[in-house]
Amino acid sequence: MAVKDFDVVVIGAGPAGYVAAVRAAQLGLSVACVEKWKNARGEPALGGTCLNVGCIPSKALLESSENYEAVLHHFADHGITAKSVEFDVAKMLARKDAVVAKNTKGIEFLFRKNKIAWFKGQARLTGRGDAGVSVEVAGDGEPETLLGRNLIIATGSNARHLPNVPVDNVMVCDNEGALALPAVPRRLGVIGAGVIGLELGSVWRRLGAQVTILEALPDFLAACDEAVAKEAWKAFTKDQGLDIRMGVKIGTVAQSAKGVTIDFTGPDGKAERLECDRLIVSIGRVPNTTGLGLDAIGLSTDARGFIEVDGHCRTKLPNVFAVGDVVRGPMLAHKGEEEGVMAAEIIAGQKGHVNYDTIPWVIYTSPEIAWVGKTEQQLKAAGTAYKSGTFPYSANGRALSQGTGSGFVKVLADATTDRILGVHVIHAHASEQIAEAVLAMEFFAASEDVARTCHAHPSLSEVMKEAMLGVEKRSIHM
Repeated sequence: MAVKDFDVVVIGAGPAGYVAAVRAAQLGLSVACVEKWKNARGEPALGGTCLNVGCIPSKALLESSENYEAVLHHFADHGITAKSVEFDVAKMLARKDAVVAKNTKGIEFLFRKNKIAWFKGQARLTGRGDAGVSVEVAGDGEPETLLGRNLIIATGSNARHLPNVPVDNVMVCDNEGALALPAVPRRLGVIGAGVIGLELGSVWRRLGAQVTILEALPDFLAACDEAVAKEAWKAFTKDQGLDIRMGVKIGTVAQSAKGVTIDFTGPDGKAERLECDRLIVSIGRVPNTTGLGLDAIGLSTDARGFIEVDGHCRTKLPNVFAVGDVVRGPMLAHKGEEEGVMAAEIIAGQKGHVNYDTIPWVIYTSPEIAWVGKTEQQLKAAGTAYKSGTFPYSANGRALSQGTGSGFVKVLADATTDRILGVHVIHAHASEQIAEAVLAMEFFAASEDVARTCHAHPSLSEVMKEAMLGVEKRSIHM
């Protein structure tokens, strides 16, 4: 069997892997990328979980469901009356699949453009020596052997499942099945009030499902700033009707021809039962190293299943990197992309770097939630002296004209230096608004720097400026 040599072999073609491959190829290195994913039609596909059954398809369904709700409940405010409004789940799913296909085909184009060799199959590490790391690829045909002078592991993560609760993606679903329900369930149960649970629960709630979310943690969205979490709780429960139960302990989960029953106890210890037609389990994700053969090259995982790396994503082995969900840090596609670029640039002899303090977080609910940097409770716990400024979208002309006047921007800055320490946004367009804060923090800006920057009027961005002005208690429009 002929061995194919490459400067870089990337295992995994999700956001971390395909971006690493593209950047390495841009830098003049010969690159191979191994990916085993097959779509619902059994065809090999690039993009990993994010593009195929994660970030992209969920946003497509979020858009469809939000448009449906807007027609039902918000168009009348604009003087637009629509009668006999209906939706077609099959067409929504088909649109979602078309969006996914366009994105994955786009990555295929990038691979061709940058002359990246795509090997379709399961990668297994078989050894390493002075010449590099050997990788066997088992696909539909005969196995192939690759030799990479450098290796980037970007194998991503899998949905975490409850013990003794089999996921069939029909009655009991993880993120993959939750994106392909053929009809709107009358009663939908969700275990986990995190990002995935809230996003997917809200999709099916808008389309008519009665949604109950069970969460083990006592505090809602504990990673968020407390003010944002409080505003989100009101929006999701009081305004939108999601039934969210916090501090529960899940007991027996049983399937029958009629649906799924979940026995649980509340924070008061009282035994309760939830009966639903479908159940989504969204209790987090775990690193994916299944079948990879790390031991063959002298690597292992830590107690939580992550491959151990340093601040530049180097493993303990020379010329072997690991990036994305398979290593420490937040499981965010954009974090993996930046790590992939960093690894590729270091391999090429450049000074790749990721500033982990300026990675934004986003929850694509309605309203969206986004933040970067520290929360107020983190600053208090650390004993950091800070100032804060908050400004509501209800005082912004563009937001009111769009009908998106709920939410606010909150800024936290160092009490002495005025350096921005954290920015928190809850609004319909928070995912776009947070980018300005990320850029400001990347350049170590003070709140005054943003406050003295001219923002277009009328625009949503003015709320960011006003919140920065608010750090010194000099917001103009409040």
